[in-house]
Amino acid sequence: MTEGINAAREGGFLGDIGAAIQGYVESRGFSVVREYSGHGIGRDMHEDPLVPNFGSKCEGLKLKAGMTMALEPMVNRGGWKTRVNSNGWTVHTADGSLSAHFEHTIAIRNDETEILTVL
Repeated sequence: MTEGINAAREGGFLGDIGAAIQGYVESRGFSVVREYSGHGIGRDMHEDPLVPNFGSKCEGLKLKAGMTMALEPMVNRGGWKTRVNSNGWTVHTADGSLSAHFEHTIAIRNDETEILTVL
């Protein structure tokens, strides 16, 4: 989560965020879920842009001051694939491994990234 927040800078790219999260997670032997992502924050739920937790640096939308988004990495002990329970809501790892979900809402400022969900 912290690596993604640190990568979210004005003038950077959306791919920088995902690449930072993925690089950190995978370098420690875990995987990052690819079927779900973070998203833009505005007046409606789950607005564009989608904010993947994986990707390549210098790719995707250019980040600008004033953008707000939710970063939501899901980190698995096993593989990255998931499945949805028969109730249509509950998500499990496809291989039954442990998983953790993290979330922060951030705002990109001219000179820093502000975490909006800190107490």
